[in-house]
Amino acid sequence: MKKQTKAIRIQTSRTPQMEHSTPLFLTSSFVFDDAETMRAAFADESDDNIYSRFSNPSVQELVDKLAALEGAEAGYATASGMSAVFGSFMALLKQGDRLLACNSIFGSTHTVIAKYLPKYGIEHGYLSASATEAEWEAAITPNTKMIYIETPTNPGLEILDLEMIGRLAKKHGIIFNVDNCFATPVNQRPIEYGADIVVHSATKWLDGQGRVLGGVILGRKDLIHEIYLFCRSTGPALSPFNAWVLSKSIETLDVRMERHASNALYLAQQLENHTAIAALRYPFLPSHPQYSIAIKQMQNGGGIICFELKGGLEAGRNFLNKLNLLSLTANLGDTRSIASHPASTTHAKLSEEERKAVNITPGLIRISVGLEHRDDILADILQAL
Repeated sequence: MKKQTKAIRIQTSRTPQMEHSTPLFLTSSFVFDDAETMRAAFADESDDNIYSRFSNPSVQELVDKLAALEGAEAGYATASGMSAVFGSFMALLKQGDRLLACNSIFGSTHTVIAKYLPKYGIEHGYLSASATEAEWEAAITPNTKMIYIETPTNPGLEILDLEMIGRLAKKHGIIFNVDNCFATPVNQRPIEYGADIVVHSATKWLDGQGRVLGGVILGRKDLIHEIYLFCRSTGPALSPFNAWVLSKSIETLDVRMERHASNALYLAQQLENHTAIAALRYPFLPSHPQYSIAIKQMQNGGGIICFELKGGLEAGRNFLNKLNLLSLTANLGDTRSIASHPASTTHAKLSEEERKAVNITPGLIRISVGLEHRDDILADILQAL
């Protein structure tokens, strides 16, 4: 079956009720017929469910669907995107190890890397998203155990060459960990380019309707087993209800992302030369600095556009205040279009120098393009401009 079909047809086994739509397994624990069956489950001699912090049928269905879409051997679902990122770090890194990351990453991820990993004796280094292969290789030290990137990056939409970094990671025996949140697995599959681990904030495009939180880690079976053991003990389990909602969302992910991307490309084309905009980025515009990489590894440009307003901070504030249709909220990947100002919100904890280094300027606006009619979205942006 094609990946899109698997995302719809993978389901938990039908109960005796013969339901067509998968039921919700909203339970904290599971029962056993006898003591020996229970002993075998706790000894990991069977795959029987024990406790929903460990595993749950609703959660496993979601993981199975996403593993099929990403081409992953296994996966584990967590309570949020950040718990997925943190779990992928802490389960696979130890004191004395070094994490090498792209400097254009989500603000909370930067906080984890720069503030909290050092408390556990884990070193880190950053490279620009535009770094060359030679620069990446030069930055690899003997204790570099993981390379972590986002592509497209949040919020600047820089594109990193998955094939190039995957090749380097394999050459040096380094775990390659990719945040694939912005692209989603229907648009980009990092494992095909050498990634060992892929993380998602399922809260975003995977849910697609701004309803629930969730995170997913997918990849090599041996690495996922280590992550499972860490998360089973530390507790960032995804709730069965959220997993059930997310599993239903995956069934429409392909068609939703097609509409998000077509709307976003239309807006980018219409706004690129607007007199109030100093610069605009969208991965599938020929003007994008990494356009050739984007069209090589992505099926479309995704649902995010960003632009720099002439007039800086004041222009950004005025623009947001004049919007009528677009929402101002701390999320993206919704059916409803969303506008945000990264410098004062998602990346506010970065210093001015750190924001400048990753091209987060005072006038930068990020638009998460929704499923409304494209002309209505454009009209609201134009009147606000």
